[in-house]
Amino acid sequence: MKVTKLLSALFLCALVAGYSSLREPLAQTGQTSAPSSAALIERGKYLVERVAMCIDCHSPRTPTGEFDQKRWLQGSVLDFAPRHPIPNWTDIAPAIAGLPGYTEEEAVRLLETGLGPNGKPLRPPMPPYRLNHEDALAVVAYLKSLGGKK
Repeated sequence: MKVTKLLSALFLCALVAGYSSLREPLAQTGQTSAPSSAALIERGKYLVERVAMCIDCHSPRTPTGEFDQKRWLQGSVLDFAPRHPIPNWTDIAPAIAGLPGYTEEEAVRLLETGLGPNGKPLRPPMPPYRLNHEDALAVVAYLKSLGGKK
């Protein structure tokens, strides 16, 4: 019986320790757990380049098919079209580096709701993203960090 209680106690301690290690520790200096600016930008970069794949439409390619690093997220002519007509289809993806034409609040709202500053959905093929607030802030932080056209 003592062995069972001891093993149960050890298991419970290991479980609590494991759970605690998964949570983000708060800084000992009294800082909040809000991500740093660099961490927010890095998260946004990951979302833009690896999850939402914004680069596929908003970054032009070189003649060899690679992304043109000098014009990263500077807008591009789309090299695809729908098989059947789609109303309001556009064949140009605008520049999003630096978020030209958008305030940070408008860009966050667009990423959370799929609606542009005018309250209407963006033209296809832009998908109506519904990011959570933290991810929308991260994407906006990354895009703002890129500045505008060079």
